[in-house]
Amino acid sequence: MPVHTSRSSKGQGGRVGLGLALVSAFAFGGSGPAAKPLIEAGLDPLHVVWLRVAGAALVMLPLAVRHRDLVRRRPALLAGFGLLAVAGVQAFYFASISRIPVGVALLVEYLAPAMVLGWVRFVQRRPVTRTAAAGVVLAVGGLACVVEVWAGLSFDLLGLLLALGAACCQVGYFVLSDQGSDAGNEAPDPLGVIAYGLLVGTAVLTVVARPWGMDWAVLGGSAHMDGRPVPAWLLLGWVVLIATVLAYVTGVVSVRRLSPQVAGVVACLEAVVATVLAWVLLGEHLSAPQVVGGAVVLVGAFVAQRSVPGKGASGAAEVVASGRESAERGEAAAGRR
Repeated sequence: MPVHTSRSSKGQGGRVGLGLALVSAFAFGGSGPAAKPLIEAGLDPLHVVWLRVAGAALVMLPLAVRHRDLVRRRPALLAGFGLLAVAGVQAFYFASISRIPVGVALLVEYLAPAMVLGWVRFVQRRPVTRTAAAGVVLAVGGLACVVEVWAGLSFDLLGLLLALGAACCQVGYFVLSDQGSDAGNEAPDPLGVIAYGLLVGTAVLTVVARPWGMDWAVLGGSAHMDGRPVPAWLLLGWVVLIATVLAYVTGVVSVRRLSPQVAGVVACLEAVVATVLAWVLLGEHLSAPQVVGGAVVLVGAFVAQRSVPGKGASGAAEVVASGRESAERGEAAAGRR
């Protein structure tokens, strides 16, 4: 999902863009801590995902109408975005946090930028630098610390697999987001892609989640955050309006004012925010090795997505990826979760 920005606009709006990127990271980071109490109150994870995506799609509907030409111009992009970046990532992530801590699920999901390098190297068969490989090794090593492999995989294995599923969906999004990057002014508007992605995601999740069987009474009651009662409707409102609509919109606008690299770095704060909020609001504590491992995962993902190869046989310097550029765009604009 390309975003074309002039140098002058970046210079003039740098501070505003940085502020918007911070808002986006904090908004996305609050989705798990707000959604988990709803799941624990009796809602199925898929029902929470459906409520989130359907509510956000309703709010973004005017933008879908405004950019309705995208249905004709980029049907495959819209379908892929809805299936992977919206339905896939959200469903796997919310299912994972019903079984493992929010911070761990999000840190596992942050393997995605490093996994993009695997796609580039083994699927696209493009060269990957030693720096990129080092980033992947760091990320995998950090993940081993997060799950405490020396303790015999103390975390729920299914929960970890679900979090990895979310990471795989993010990889699909990063690769897909590179489509049309050479289209110039004909590139699809990112807000329109988000709006239609939410609509497609809603349609898919309606079939999968079957919301007509939801226990709607839960939304009229209270959920508990570390023993403290909170109105369920308030948590849902936060998930829809703040953690989805505000997060997506500020994230996309921030990329227009910042370079994708800067916005991508700021987006890494999402994992930190989610972990801290889960600690403060849900009482989910991480051990010292897990905290260190989480930091290593983020460093490894950051190194992998920023790496560029040296001179090729032709003497021309090439950027590794549709991998690197699309990962930066995807992480800055979407987010993950």
